[in-house]
Amino acid sequence: MTRSDATDRLLDRFRTELRDLAPAAVWAHGSLGGGDYREGISDLDLIVVLDGQVTARTLWKVARLHARLRAEPLVAKLHCSYLTRDTVDGAERQHLTWAHQQLFKRTVTPVTRRELHTFGLVLEGEPPGSLLPPVTDDELAEFVVLDQRDFWRRQVDRTDNWTQDVWVDLGLVTYARATATLKDGRLITKREALDLLPGLGAPDELVADVRRRRYEEPGAPVREWTARRAELTRGYLGPAIDRLVAAYE
Repeated sequence: MTRSDATDRLLDRFRTELRDLAPAAVWAHGSLGGGDYREGISDLDLIVVLDGQVTARTLWKVARLHARLRAEPLVAKLHCSYLTRDTVDGAERQHLTWAHQQLFKRTVTPVTRRELHTFGLVLEGEPPGSLLPPVTDDELAEFVVLDQRDFWRRQVDRTDNWTQDVWVDLGLVTYARATATLKDGRLITKREALDLLPGLGAPDELVADVRRRRYEEPGAPVREWTARRAELTRGYLGPAIDRLVAAYE
């Protein structure tokens, strides 16, 4: 895990700014919790649990909190959902979330919930096990299959996405993770997903491209390779997702 003073400074500043909200807990999941964090590349995925309800005043405080952080290095990578003690249950619930430099609402998925129970990093307050209902294997598997079928498979057909690094990286890694979860219930890191992909039939040059940009010094993108990479990724992921969904639906 690559974590330096910049990451720790941002997390410390975030927790300091949170004091006015008196959180019951602050947790990290994703790469930071799972031990595969790469500073400047990985997102800082956080969950805050509040004692009281989310009111208009809460919304104002959260907006001001993130505005005060805007000059911090890495702040664009900070994503946080705000739950309350009364709303932690139910993966279908929408929660106040700061991500991509804006406030909106989204769910805290069964994958995130299982991550928190499995390797969630407690930054402050109570641990996930004392506040967050567990996720059953059936709930996790159902979500993973539907995510592959209803989101990722549809995105494969949108050609404009796949010239972008983020879509190639997430599409391949999420597919490998889904395969591992459905096979034996494991949640794996991005590094483990990249190790798994060649055995799942992914083109070696695609896997090497993702690995290079995540763990080595990325070179300048070449237009011809970007276009070819898009075709390779879509050509691989479409049939692969179809087979996975058919096997587990």
